[in-house]
Amino acid sequence: MAAPDRKGTKLVATNRAARRDYDVLDTLEVGIMLRGSEVKSLRESKVQLNDAFARIDHAEMWLYGMHLAAYSHSTGVFGHVPERNRKLLAHKSEILRWKARVDLERLAIVALSLYFKDGRAKLELGLAKGRRKGDHRQALIKKEADIEARRAISAARRERG
Repeated sequence: MAAPDRKGTKLVATNRAARRDYDVLDTLEVGIMLRGSEVKSLRESKVQLNDAFARIDHAEMWLYGMHLAAYSHSTGVFGHVPERNRKLLAHKSEILRWKARVDLERLAIVALSLYFKDGRAKLELGLAKGRRKGDHRQALIKKEADIEARRAISAARRERG
């Protein structure tokens, strides 16, 4: 029997609140160390990234706060702990560069999305600065202005044609 085709990407989960609550300055794609039952649970999309963030300790990057539900067909010893901290895989130079920026500019590292790329689980991290309440309002006003501008442009095109 032929091996299944693993090319392409399959989005598993996104953290929409992170894009709303933070200004994302930079992004980084990292691998994530998982156990067998965790990978199978990911393929079932049983994951929540709402409170997920990363920390850098001793030149290693760790993911905290990601809830990965138990795989439906594993029990007892073969299962996994849903809330455990998971090690992230990235080049040491990237980790040290991000650590310097986090320490210097007081930024946060938030999980933005989780997906499979060529059969491997990948996590998109964002180097982010928290928004204040006024920033939320300004972002909403800008978004509404962009929508209005697009509507006006499309209406003008319809009138010409």
